[in-house]
Amino acid sequence: MGGAVTNRDSLPALETHDVTTLISDSGVIRYRITTPLWLVYDKLNPSRWSFEEGVYVENFDENNDVMAEIKADTAYYYDKQKLWELRGHVDIRNQQGERFNTELLFWNQDTQKVYSDKFIRIEQIDRIITGHGFDSNQQFTVYTIHKPEGIFYVDEEKTAVAPADSLQTDSVATAATNTSK
Repeated sequence: MGGAVTNRDSLPALETHDVTTLISDSGVIRYRITTPLWLVYDKLNPSRWSFEEGVYVENFDENNDVMAEIKADTAYYYDKQKLWELRGHVDIRNQQGERFNTELLFWNQDTQKVYSDKFIRIEQIDRIITGHGFDSNQQFTVYTIHKPEGIFYVDEEKTAVAPADSLQTDSVATAATNTSK
């Protein structure tokens, strides 16, 4: 016979398997969460939901169109702070088809901001950008990469015909080329 549990903090108040749930705001569905295991720790400080076997989240607009898809190996949702912490292989795809990959990502639902101080890889249609550090809106459509890196292709014909006094630059490419150390 096992001993009595003396530390209630270490036990989940709720354990649910093979979950798909919808989260709404003012009657409008905003998120769909799918996970094989959902644990709720209400006595931890801070309290949190744990998705230790992975999570898949879809973010919907008011027309129920998917604005962003997010997958992570592990996730924690700190319910009082409305803060998500996504860990492991974090893979995001926005409405424009851009893919974001990182190992750690935070998503603050109150401020509707997403951020990380870890390595980030963004795959766009015409290029791949990498860097260390990242800030974005929650739709992943307006973002800033800190310490960007990458390989950018230059159309030499367009560059050759540009007047000598004109300046044609891509701000991301310029930042990337100016950060080599």
